[in-house]
Amino acid sequence: MPYTPSGFFCDRLIRERERRDGEGSLSKPLRFSGQDFATLKQECLTKKCLFEDDTFPATVESLGYKELGHKSNKVKNIVWKRPKEICENPQFIVGGASRTDICQGDLGDCWLLAAIACLTLNEKLLFRVVPQEQSYSEGYCGLFHFQFWRYGDWVDVVIDDRIPTLNNQLVFTKSAERNEFWSALLEKAYAKLHGSYEALKGGNTTEAMEDFTGGVTEFYEMKEAPKELYKIMKKALESGSMMGCSIDSLVPARFETRTVTGLVKGHAYSVTAVNECKQSLHKESKVRLVRLRNPWGQVEWNGPWSDNSKEWVSLSKGEKDKLQHQSAEDGEFWMSFEDFKKNYTKIEICNLTPDALEDDKIHKWTVSVNEGRWVRGCSAGGCRNYPDTFWTNPQYRLRLLEEDDDPEDNEVACSFVIALMQKNRRKERKMGANLFTIGFAIYEMHGNKQHMQKDFFLFNSSKARCKSYINLREVTQRFRLSPGEYVIIPSTYEPHQEGEFILRVFSEKRNTSEEIENRIEADHPVPAPANAGEESEEDQQFRSIFQQIAGDEMEITANELKNVLNSIVSKHKDLNSEGFSLDSCRSMISLMDMDGTGRLNLQEFRHLWNKIKQWQGIFQHYNSDQAGSINSYEMRNAVNDAGFRLNNQLYDIITMRYANEGMNIDFDSFISCLVRLEAMFRAFQAFDQDGDGTIRLSVLEWLQLTMYA
Repeated sequence: MPYTPSGFFCDRLIRERERRDGEGSLSKPLRFSGQDFATLKQECLTKKCLFEDDTFPATVESLGYKELGHKSNKVKNIVWKRPKEICENPQFIVGGASRTDICQGDLGDCWLLAAIACLTLNEKLLFRVVPQEQSYSEGYCGLFHFQFWRYGDWVDVVIDDRIPTLNNQLVFTKSAERNEFWSALLEKAYAKLHGSYEALKGGNTTEAMEDFTGGVTEFYEMKEAPKELYKIMKKALESGSMMGCSIDSLVPARFETRTVTGLVKGHAYSVTAVNECKQSLHKESKVRLVRLRNPWGQVEWNGPWSDNSKEWVSLSKGEKDKLQHQSAEDGEFWMSFEDFKKNYTKIEICNLTPDALEDDKIHKWTVSVNEGRWVRGCSAGGCRNYPDTFWTNPQYRLRLLEEDDDPEDNEVACSFVIALMQKNRRKERKMGANLFTIGFAIYEMHGNKQHMQKDFFLFNSSKARCKSYINLREVTQRFRLSPGEYVIIPSTYEPHQEGEFILRVFSEKRNTSEEIENRIEADHPVPAPANAGEESEEDQQFRSIFQQIAGDEMEITANELKNVLNSIVSKHKDLNSEGFSLDSCRSMISLMDMDGTGRLNLQEFRHLWNKIKQWQGIFQHYNSDQAGSINSYEMRNAVNDAGFRLNNQLYDIITMRYANEGMNIDFDSFISCLVRLEAMFRAFQAFDQDGDGTIRLSVLEWLQLTMYA
């Protein structure tokens, strides 16, 4: 594994090792903020104290940063209280967790609450997120925990039970039962996961659905919905999928406004049931119905099949009982499937495995997961509209190995779903982060094994691509392609946008996907020694200068090397260079210093100079505008031309280490980078005696190697 500096890359290596140890699975979730529920509970019980969570304290910082921040009047009278201070006989769950336990408070997180309502329909899923055996009686110590799927890993989030109140009423989510608190505590744990309550304001139901299940979501616009939408919805609910819907509002100011029919625009609803009933008063005709729930816990549809509408008269008592029909202002209501299609504009189905919803069979799909990162100046290439940088985006090889069991029209093809999710944007909102506009394209590989270069994309069109680039947390789409090898290019729409992502591929049959990484290796061409009789004028010049500076010892120090090189480089006006720094010259000496003196003799210096001339030619090739620098995207090709094959992670490091704020690399930095690469490859090969690509170093050897490089 390549050397990486501290910070992001070390954290990434640690995460990879944890996954190899099973960390992040359902049975062994990661401990969010490093907190272990069992250990904390035992400590509190031993000390006979109530848990106080210092990682998500009962302060304004946990409420928010703007509308719920220090300067907001909304937070002045908020008091954090434990349930036992709010009511008598508080309970975690009263009479089983149900969708009526979720009533929206003073926070725009209807998208989250709609997902929680869907979650209650599947007890197995519910108790995966809300672990059982939590209560306000036996073993109570003010400590609770919840589990969420987060970018490929399951995490266990610990909280204390102090909840924001105003006039002794819960400010945010509450239950219809005043003494029930599981939904309020679940909301708090989800807020902690994202940094604050305010971070939960505004969102898409699918985001929470996926965080509760690890599933993948498919969207349907009603105006483009397939003919079998009712069948798809029914099958989805039967197979445990979660479903939400909404009515788009064209005017942002009218978001969450009630229409004359009682429906709310710009608001998330849960789909909790679909059913087909016989109307005994209409010659045994059938009607298709959809049950929905408003997270507000009130405000319902008032049209046909609403709670007290005349249509219910046409159903027998048995049919009514089957539908669990009741008249109550609880936010839940029925409507006909036709009215559902007319009034709602979008439906979202979170498939757990995901199941193939288009036919009668339930398939267990396979999934492959890849983590990636767009780095400004290196691998944040933007979409296909930017051909100079598009090719630098991370690339993932997809192998579709087996065709579907039930091909359409006798076509040999593989069905699969691609889901591209950007990470951490909600949590980083308080720092000004918004969702990027993201998407992906799929190309046929034609036998290529390495990272595709610019020319490939100039002369090959995509085989498939997402319908559109969009500023959602996740973009998903279903495809059918012939078995074979493809490359997936995930990207932001604009180049230079930096962020992390997770790319998942679900397929009916076996598939594999992996990042296309060049094999890490280096060529070490040793320039042939120049014949004394064929010395160029430049060679003679530097020999003369070397002798003048080196004196009788015929060896030069780093400072003297700096003078020699800069006196020659200054004559190359096309490099527009200020010359080499002392630190760069020290690195050059460490590379060429074969006898460990810390100096260079004439032979060592000549070898170095031949290398610099070779690298100078590469630099000038990419410095076509003679601006004295090459951009960080061109640096990838320049490094390759110099004989080094690296992977994306190493190109990212090079960009961060050597590029300036404008993402350009000057001549000094360019040479310093190649010197460092050459030195580290040479040192590794010296230690790798058996040539197996791995070495073992003591801390002394490691420090000696890295300090002198």
